[in-house]
Amino acid sequence: MKNISILLMSALAVISCSTAISKADDSKNLLTAEINQIYEQKKFNGFSVSIVDEKGTLYENGFGLSDLETNKKYTTETIQNIGSVSKTFAGIALLKAQEMGKLKLDDPIEKYLPFKVVNPNFPESKITIRQLATHTSSITDNKFYSSKNYYLKSNQNLQGLKMTFEDDQSFNPSDSIISLKTYLENVLTKDGKWSEDSFSSNKPGTIYEYSNVATALAAFVVEKATGESYDQFTEKYILKPLKMKNSGWKFADLDFAKFSRLYENPTTPLPYYQLVTYPDGGFITNTKDLSKYLTELIKGYNGNGTILAKESYREYFKPELSAVNFTERNTKNPYNESYNVGIFMGFGYTGFMGHTGGDPGIMSIMFFDPKTNIGRIMIFNTNFSDKAGNKAFFDIWNVMEKYQSKFRK
Repeated sequence: MKNISILLMSALAVISCSTAISKADDSKNLLTAEINQIYEQKKFNGFSVSIVDEKGTLYENGFGLSDLETNKKYTTETIQNIGSVSKTFAGIALLKAQEMGKLKLDDPIEKYLPFKVVNPNFPESKITIRQLATHTSSITDNKFYSSKNYYLKSNQNLQGLKMTFEDDQSFNPSDSIISLKTYLENVLTKDGKWSEDSFSSNKPGTIYEYSNVATALAAFVVEKATGESYDQFTEKYILKPLKMKNSGWKFADLDFAKFSRLYENPTTPLPYYQLVTYPDGGFITNTKDLSKYLTELIKGYNGNGTILAKESYREYFKPELSAVNFTERNTKNPYNESYNVGIFMGFGYTGFMGHTGGDPGIMSIMFFDPKTNIGRIMIFNTNFSDKAGNKAFFDIWNVMEKYQSKFRK
């Protein structure tokens, strides 16, 4: 009788497990169908999504096309730039450099720079690395961020493609590209030829002012403090440990055949381009790789991360600001990262942690809920600027939330 009981219990366990898998598969099919229904509105050409938790990826899928001309599918293997979600890597890099004893977040940036960066309105106030990381440095993005930052990929067919994005951002010739150091010197130093309006009227350390240039400067500090280029440093300490094999910062380091065409709108293709200030928005990846990263962030938040020590993760996720640091604070969109900030880690007013991203032809979003330890990612190859596009974007995001708990074992 004892053996029969054991066999019966085993059989019931197998049946229970099969039922759970079947229900999860059914939920995945339903989610895919609902996302496809939204995609049929044709607000975007191609995109991929994923849902993860601290154990790994729960759901991932690609939709639409990565290239309209060739009818190429957009999949979870398709790679593209992800815009400002890239900034979260800068926070990890700073904290890794601090762990290594190469820098301290409260050091003045002048300790590491070969040129002088001072807010002319507050010449006695030293800007610190922490201020760069919390967007309180008083460094702003002036008009030259749009006109001198985007450079065409070399050896591409430009026939029929626009050389501007939304008529105010220029794609510069590939053979005129400059280094990150040269760009920062021109934008941030007293005699720089593009230094007009590079600093706000607020004292460093006081007011939150989102800054792409400050992010790029933080990455440059990492380079000077460690003696390694930012792309090499992040590959060594983030990408390789997490096995993000299809991710990086440069076209030359990746399989370009997997790269998506980017679109200003569903009918207007854009040329391939790169950013001089690549640390603030030029990370190239796909949802399959980015899901590994988000899983690591969730694990790190819970004290189980692998690429940073527990103490570093606590600092990464510690809210640094309060109401006094904001002239206006986002309390409408729970998926806007500008309610508070850690070390380049954004917080929505509801407590969600992550970042959004946008650049020519790019829309991206990556957040997790620390209450449930479930996160979501979306990467799009098409911009939207109307209410219908915005609604479709968040409809997909919300339907993922509707199903996400059904995939956990």
